[in-house]
Amino acid sequence: MKKDMKKDEWAIVLDYLPHGYYGMRISQPVSQVLGEEYFSLLEVIVREGVHLKVGMRVYIGDGKREEVKFIKRRIDFKDLTAAAKEEVSDIVEDMVKSNPKKFLEFFNRACPITTRLHQLELLPGIGKKHLWAIIATKKEKEFESFDDLKKRVSMLPDPEKMIIKRILEELEDKDKYRIFVPRFEKSQR
Repeated sequence: MKKDMKKDEWAIVLDYLPHGYYGMRISQPVSQVLGEEYFSLLEVIVREGVHLKVGMRVYIGDGKREEVKFIKRRIDFKDLTAAAKEEVSDIVEDMVKSNPKKFLEFFNRACPITTRLHQLELLPGIGKKHLWAIIATKKEKEFESFDDLKKRVSMLPDPEKMIIKRILEELEDKDKYRIFVPRFEKSQR
């Protein structure tokens, strides 16, 4: 039975190569993009006459695409151009800051992974002390904002920065556990 494939509908441009790159069979405009919902790293072929800019939002879903001709392949972090690698952290930061409710929900819904490991502990800066403080505090009332979380859990590092750092670690495939970036098969988009 095939698992439901998680597909991004929209992506943010990390790099745009108007003439492609060395080693392409056919020289054509190509872009490396980061999916908005599932943080998919993709290489897309850009329509003729379209010029993309870094940080631009493009539609990559199954409907009619204006800028993207087709999705060439899913790529790993190591396959990104140097320019794209430079842009990733700023773009991830923008994504987290523009949708705080999605990421705050993680703090309200996080649960144990094993009997000895909790999802919250996967965030950089969260040890057992912070873990138990967050769990106890959210039992009283769910967190309403990152500021609410910081006020109610003493000595907690910046939760937005923890999430951004974790997403970047998952994009670079530094841990077997995933919170925000699903693990994809190479054949999946």
